[in-house]
Amino acid sequence: MLWTLLVRYLRPYWPLLVAVVVFQLLQSIASLYLPTLNADIIDQGVAKGDTGYIMSTGMIMLVITLAQIICAIIAVYFGAKAAMALGRDLRSAVFARVGEFSEQEVTRFGAPSLITRSTNDVQQVQMLVLTSATLMVSAPILCIGGVIMAMQQDLELSWLIAVSVPVLLIAVGLIVVRMVPLFRKLQTRIDTVNRVLREQLTGIRVVRAFVREDVETARFALANEDVTDVALRAGRLMALMFPVVMLVLNVSSVAVIWFGAFRIEDGSMEVGTLIAFLSYLMQILMAVMMATFMAVMIPRAAVCADRISEVLDTESSVHPPVNPVTETTGRGEIELLDVGFAYPGAEQPVLSNISFIARSGQTTAIIGSTGSGKSTLVNLLPRLFDATSGSVLFDGVDVRELHPDLLWGHIGLVPQKPYLFSGTVRSNLQYGKPDATEDDLWQALTIAQAKGFVEEMEGGLDAPISQGGTNVSGGQRQRIAIARALVKRPELYLFDDSFSALDTATDARLRQALRRSTGDATMVIVAQRVATIIDADQILVLEDGRIVASGTHAELLESSSTYQEIVSSQLTAEEAA
Repeated sequence: MLWTLLVRYLRPYWPLLVAVVVFQLLQSIASLYLPTLNADIIDQGVAKGDTGYIMSTGMIMLVITLAQIICAIIAVYFGAKAAMALGRDLRSAVFARVGEFSEQEVTRFGAPSLITRSTNDVQQVQMLVLTSATLMVSAPILCIGGVIMAMQQDLELSWLIAVSVPVLLIAVGLIVVRMVPLFRKLQTRIDTVNRVLREQLTGIRVVRAFVREDVETARFALANEDVTDVALRAGRLMALMFPVVMLVLNVSSVAVIWFGAFRIEDGSMEVGTLIAFLSYLMQILMAVMMATFMAVMIPRAAVCADRISEVLDTESSVHPPVNPVTETTGRGEIELLDVGFAYPGAEQPVLSNISFIARSGQTTAIIGSTGSGKSTLVNLLPRLFDATSGSVLFDGVDVRELHPDLLWGHIGLVPQKPYLFSGTVRSNLQYGKPDATEDDLWQALTIAQAKGFVEEMEGGLDAPISQGGTNVSGGQRQRIAIARALVKRPELYLFDDSFSALDTATDARLRQALRRSTGDATMVIVAQRVATIIDADQILVLEDGRIVASGTHAELLESSSTYQEIVSSQLTAEEAA
């Protein structure tokens, strides 16, 4: 999976990679040539006292060294450029794929895991590419070239290479094999830490309200200890690797000097040749050590690549149509025909046999007990989920046949938990309509009963809004979210329990303003309070995922016992009438 991912996303940058290979090759050739020149200086210059030869050969070595440095700098530059581009493209691809996911896929992966995959996991793959550009190319060249050059210096000592290199590879291989499962565990544990931390930051008010700081601290400490434990085990193995490499390297050096000394004593080898052979052996073992360093990074990068590919290869359960419908009548009417929905793996469906029509210019309200499926039903209309049975029609066309942008462009959604983005009041209101004028924004705020408190905020429309809208109250957040939908002027409004944080008087004024301003638009309201939907043209009563009654408020008071129970629990007999 790692190789597939790299081939796929590095393909546009092959000229950079070719440049890296070329300059790494030149650098490696220079490295291989220097020990031979050094041996010549010792054997021919120093031994014979030829100062001129020493100076001329030394200048050649200096020029080669400078060229080697320049090639190394250029190779690292191009390698870093390719690696950073890969990281950018991977993050963009993951973000784009997650943007296509339905609620089902986001829930399956979990937001903390998706964040880790688009940040830490991408960084691990990016670092592998960067390291490969500086080490992986030169390591095999130095290793193979070093063996050839060492054999040219002295064939009889070459048996030391045949012993030391396999010993080093076997020792490193045993360590790397044990590290792979630890790296896989480590990434999963990082997901857990992100999840716990995200929950605590998001729910900090709840934590403090219930005085659970100590419990949450202990919960984070447990998750943190799990990460630390796995990281320490992997770190110990990584720490063991380099002493093993250095042990083999130093023992090999001692062996070369030991056996080489005997050959120099009997006159079959010169001192310069021994030093050159030792240099080549060091180059070979250093190349193996560089490959070892890569071997440390590859397992973790491979795990991360698998996790990234899992996201990229996951198709949304909400599939775009092959030949989408690109035009509608623009009335915004919704019709559900025997619709059912069940979550994957659930024993019972959430919705069953749902059929109704929401007409333009009318308000359709949905009410029911907690868990009756109201929010799930509303999520089917903008196709956040796809119905598992039946059909959802928008202006007479199945939503699965409409172009997604066309469908969403006709819908103004205010979710159950209104979310505001960091920025300003203006930027949040213009989210659905970037070209909205200031008059449009103030008009929407007036209808949403938000004009008063926005005018009092320092900066007015340019007043800052923190992430999630945490610097405004729940009721203010709901009204800004409602205004955001109103700015868009869609044909279909979906209010998913969007008035729950408002007091009764503000709720009444807002509904009256909505009725005057929305005109021929279709309005679907999910509510818990009867007072919010009492004037609706059509009220649907949900119970256990089924519509048990429908009609106006007055009709349901006479015909539906379920609705009567809901009304009696909230209103007096006089208020209900």
